[in-house]
Amino acid sequence: MKQILPNITPKLSQTSPIIQVNNLHKHYGKIVAIKGINFTVHRGEMFALIGPDGAGKTSTFHILGGVMEATAGEILVCDQPARSARLMTGYLTQQFSLYLDLSIDENLNYAAGLRQVPDHLFKERRQKYLKLMNLDKFGSRLAGQLSGGMKQKLALCCSLISQPEILLLDEPTTGVDPVSRREFWDVLAELSAEGMTIIVATPYLDEAERCHRVALMYSGEIHEIGTPQELRNNLGLHRLEVRTEKLEITEEVLLKSEEKNLVDVQIFGDRLDVLVEDITLAEMQVNQLLQQNKLPLPDIEHGEPTLENVFVTRLREQGSVPQFFPFPRFRKRGKSATKEIAIYAHKLNRIFGKFQAVKDVNVEVRYGEIFGLLGANGAGKTTTIKILCGLLEASGGEISLGGETGNLRSAELRKRIGYMSQKFTLYDDLSIIQNLEFYSGVYGVPRKLRREKIDWVIATCGLQGKENMVTGQLPGGWKQRVAFGASVMHEPDILFLDEPTSGVDPLARRQFWKLINDFARNGTAILVTTHYLEEAEQCNRMSFMVAGETVVEGSPSFIKASQPGQLIEIIVNENQVASRLLKKQFASWRVSIFANSLHIVLDDPKTEIHQVRQLLEDNNITIHSLRNIPFSLEDAFIGIVQRTTDN
Repeated sequence: MKQILPNITPKLSQTSPIIQVNNLHKHYGKIVAIKGINFTVHRGEMFALIGPDGAGKTSTFHILGGVMEATAGEILVCDQPARSARLMTGYLTQQFSLYLDLSIDENLNYAAGLRQVPDHLFKERRQKYLKLMNLDKFGSRLAGQLSGGMKQKLALCCSLISQPEILLLDEPTTGVDPVSRREFWDVLAELSAEGMTIIVATPYLDEAERCHRVALMYSGEIHEIGTPQELRNNLGLHRLEVRTEKLEITEEVLLKSEEKNLVDVQIFGDRLDVLVEDITLAEMQVNQLLQQNKLPLPDIEHGEPTLENVFVTRLREQGSVPQFFPFPRFRKRGKSATKEIAIYAHKLNRIFGKFQAVKDVNVEVRYGEIFGLLGANGAGKTTTIKILCGLLEASGGEISLGGETGNLRSAELRKRIGYMSQKFTLYDDLSIIQNLEFYSGVYGVPRKLRREKIDWVIATCGLQGKENMVTGQLPGGWKQRVAFGASVMHEPDILFLDEPTSGVDPLARRQFWKLINDFARNGTAILVTTHYLEEAEQCNRMSFMVAGETVVEGSPSFIKASQPGQLIEIIVNENQVASRLLKKQFASWRVSIFANSLHIVLDDPKTEIHQVRQLLEDNNITIHSLRNIPFSLEDAFIGIVQRTTDN
């Protein structure tokens, strides 16, 4: 293991470790999940475990939480065995740990009872944490009626009600929208500042950038530990941000290049991220390669590598990058090869009792197009998809699917549609191969083609030799990959993907979008929802939904360019303190922490930049840099949602 000497804040480094993990092993029969890992965590530290699906992170959490015994090795939590320290540990698991038929208050009461919290402390903490999570007005609401983001916030409140010294969070924001994600991490930063020790696993590496230290784990081992900055520096590479209208062709040209200086190339939102050894030489090489292929010269900016770059590069060095296998197509395209409308809805409505979940929504998706349906948790996206693919009746409006306007549930139409739902569509008590055989039968894949289609799914998921594993034993990211494969084996003309990459690691996300783009290029109409807005930039068009209504529609570039105000990036010496100060002066949604920088949205930058500088300088905050930057899609999304909600 390459151990980087920690460079955390003096406050943390001066304390003795609150968690010590020594030579930890975990075996499940012949499967070795953890292979002798070592690390320590200090009081008040935010420590991240990152790694691909199946790396051993969840097993580590189970042992840290005292719910599973190690095969070998030692874990000390507050100088005690982990099992003896359970009352000092809060644990938020990957799966929701709530009782959906109980209210918010009843769930909190139950958690407090289990942890033996006295009544007077319960009332005090209930008020504190519900207010912190913006849930204080919803105490009587059933947990089952909450959006995904609100459920995660409630689950965190239940973990915090005993005021634990240590908080274990296993992928806490999977399926949580960007607004709630930012709020969630602001809460964690406050708890850490108060002295709580937090260990978190996350597939979203922009979140890991906010931690004091990060451990990169794969194949059951920890290979590198350090601060985010140390991991980036240790990579020894530079990053070019390449922007061009010919993004896919440019990526193909650079990938085919034999220039060893160009280490990695990937589409990332509306740009290419190019990792290079020599940044000056690389800029010249990129321009030369595009000129040789008669492509327009791009806009190129220099940037430092991200944690995602570190993650991908290190796994590539280990040979862990999943191979791309072309989809075995047998069916000739008819209508779907044209640009005709595949999915159409006009003034779509859906009412549940007195609640209107979808309000006059319009959708139009053509064959060969990727359309993103985006919105906060509870905005109505999943309801809209279920109506469009015939799983729910509309309360009003016009619908056309694949040219069919009448029976959207006909057997013929269903053979032309693929649907990957937000919840896993697989049967946990069946093996992987049994699930795939079942779906190939349901979708009417001809028997002579089934073996090749199933083999493609297994190979694409990297599960060769594991076909007979019970699906319920798979990590969440692998389940998502198998579920995607099951939904496309029959070569659908129309594909609905509801949060397909939720909880999936960066390498698998890359592979997902290669496949999604491949299906679109071959004529499939794709409607996709996602909370990871960097990947949503790959959509041709998109719409944002708020409270059941469409509030904006257009290309990613149009939506970003139409944002009012200016986005400012500020780099200071005290991120958390500066963020807290700015949120007292400006609406909290306008200020967010991004890795080692702050982003702030200003409607009147000429006047407000002076206010920002004055506020920070008056509080002895050193400003290292302050500059205008373009809106990301996530910044645009949060601004649109918040402005609409405020109105």
